[in-house]
Amino acid sequence: MGKVTVITSGKGGTGKSTVTAGLGAAFVRRGGRVLLIDCDAGMRGIDLMLGVSGELVFDIADIINGNCPPSSAIYPCKNLPELYILPAPQNVRDELSPSVMKQLTVVMKDYYDQILIDCPAGIGSGFETAVAPADRAVLVANAEPLSVRSCNKVRRKLQHCAIDDISLIINRFNEKKFRRMDVYDDLDAVIDEAGARLLGIVPEDSAASSASQKGQPVEGRMKASLAFDRIAARLDGKSVPLQIGT
Repeated sequence: MGKVTVITSGKGGTGKSTVTAGLGAAFVRRGGRVLLIDCDAGMRGIDLMLGVSGELVFDIADIINGNCPPSSAIYPCKNLPELYILPAPQNVRDELSPSVMKQLTVVMKDYYDQILIDCPAGIGSGFETAVAPADRAVLVANAEPLSVRSCNKVRRKLQHCAIDDISLIINRFNEKKFRRMDVYDDLDAVIDEAGARLLGIVPEDSAASSASQKGQPVEGRMKASLAFDRIAARLDGKSVPLQIGT
């Protein structure tokens, strides 16, 4: 059965959806069959990042409402075989309940090696739904005080939801900007404040950002892609050294 990972953050703008898409592509490169579930009702974006927005007819709410079979609401990523997307509802009122989300994911686990859930930022009903079926959680933070502090709040909420396997990705990291900001002595201080073990560091990468805006997967020799490959390997239990940049 597939492993279910919820990817979340304490505030918007950390690049959480980009991390979800990037990790999905990395797991595919490792030979997996991967499903990305967008749980950000009314604000879905992964379909745009992976170039399938023009194909969408049904979404996750249509499956639950009986408007279509699950296969009709799951869309393949054309540029990356074995990567699939289940889009969020267009309207917040169609948001799934945690219990229904859990039931749906149990069925999906039989067909995919990895299921990555893009969770709405912050804490609310969408958060409760997204974390309900998760085996583990990945927190996404930028190396700045507001992002890290809010990440700590979400970590405590995840623990309250009985998720103990919690790790941290520091995203869009630029060492020069980090030193210039002069808020933290080093990255250890960021990790300590977030309160979660470090899973990996994704460097700031204009090429990756441009690819996402064009609906293309983050892959090849992009710095971010190489970082996602290392993170996916670590999530698979491989011993891969932590690394900043390439």
